[in-house]
Amino acid sequence: LGAPQRYVQGRNATKEIGKYLTDCNNILVIGGKRGIAAIQQDFENSCNQLKINTHFELFQGECCEEEINRISTLVQKMKFNGICGCGGGKSIDTAKCVASINNIKCFILPGIAATDAPCSALSVIYTKEGVFQRVEFFSKSPDLVLMDTQVIVKSPVRTLVSGMGDALATYFEAEQAFLSDSMNCLNGKSTLTGQIIAKACYQTLLQYGMQAKISNEAQAITKQFEAIVEANTLLSGLGFESGGLCAAHAIHNGFTAIKETHSMLHGEKVAFGLLVQLVLQNTPDQIFQEVLKFCKAVNLPTNLRQLGVEKVTDEQLMLVAQIACAQGSSIHNHSFNVDELQVVDAIKLADLMGQ
Repeated sequence: LGAPQRYVQGRNATKEIGKYLTDCNNILVIGGKRGIAAIQQDFENSCNQLKINTHFELFQGECCEEEINRISTLVQKMKFNGICGCGGGKSIDTAKCVASINNIKCFILPGIAATDAPCSALSVIYTKEGVFQRVEFFSKSPDLVLMDTQVIVKSPVRTLVSGMGDALATYFEAEQAFLSDSMNCLNGKSTLTGQIIAKACYQTLLQYGMQAKISNEAQAITKQFEAIVEANTLLSGLGFESGGLCAAHAIHNGFTAIKETHSMLHGEKVAFGLLVQLVLQNTPDQIFQEVLKFCKAVNLPTNLRQLGVEKVTDEQLMLVAQIACAQGSSIHNHSFNVDELQVVDAIKLADLMGQ
């Protein structure tokens, strides 16, 4: 079971971040323009009170080898002993890579609740063009994950919904990995705690998801909004890492090779990947319809057209399937064998059922 050393969530939580930045006096903060702007004043004020030096660096947009090397060089040159990734998932993943390479503290301040990446001890590496390359695993989880809901509630509603799409797959993937006795993302077997957390994640989505979406639209920090921020980040983060991944994320990885999907967010592709997984594992129609109904209610994509793919060829679907079924892919964590033709056919059926 893996987890960050400390998880903090609440309105204006950034104002107290200094007290959580243990053993650091020189911190690099990376993020996009919006991500940095949302937290910079409160971050600097809190750190200044404790005489912690901070430097803010604009993230170049992709968690790729080139950007990881650029930030690592900056860390070494300016002798930072802590790095903070703020904003979106790719800047966060880059911060985790740099922290691991340079053996420094890692602090995470998401500006959105769009993925379950913040709490995990892994990063997804892409090419500089945005095509999935590999998953990098680390020996420890972040030292701090801080979710300032005053910042997150001002983020686009689409990002919160995307986080729900990512979290929606957690229970179903963890359950399949458990049934097949597969290894989880920590290179161990799933714990009962991990399975319970994954199930709680799914139940929380169904109970509060729609109300949280409306709260986000109104920029209102309600209990329902707080619950979904926690589900998207902490419950899903612990659930997927300690429970395990299966087809939904493998299908997502495959779709990164289709140019038309590059404008879609991670969780949006995972949500459709989950529908494909449910077809692959011959899920009872009642459960499939429950998931489909939720996706439609919160406006997650349920077919290829909604993923941006107006016309798809068999060659494109085979490319998706080949990446999804590559050696070492999480799709092989199912209790049954999955091949490329099965994936292609499952995509076609999920697409029609999601119309």
